[in-house]
Amino acid sequence: MTIDVGTELPPLTVTFRREDLVRYAGASGDFNPIHWSDRMAAALGLPGVIAHGMLTMASAVRVVTDWLDDPADLVEYGVRFTKPVVVPDDDKGTSVTFSAKVDKVADGLAEIDITAIAGEEKVLGRSRAVVRVQ
Repeated sequence: MTIDVGTELPPLTVTFRREDLVRYAGASGDFNPIHWSDRMAAALGLPGVIAHGMLTMASAVRVVTDWLDDPADLVEYGVRFTKPVVVPDDDKGTSVTFSAKVDKVADGLAEIDITAIAGEEKVLGRSRAVVRVQ
């Protein structure tokens, strides 16, 4: 696969529902009530129950790993959490759209910037993956 600066990866939209948060809590062991209790989220000044940061982060990198021929070519990944992903208690949940663009290619590596938008808000900052190029 040839990777050039400016290449845009196919976008990915992921919907988070409360049931996804419960499943993630069970898998991760993170049962913080801000991820399931409206009352506790409000008590801490949050706008509602929020998705786990690591769930959002893991979902974001899928825009890259789904695009790669071999997901093992992902060699580095990091994000900054800027806004919470609020997940309402309804059947619709919240959709987050992830897009990505190649920013730099050098020395056998490509740096890819990832954007995560929930509603009209950017929810991750400085989300960047580094992949091995063949």
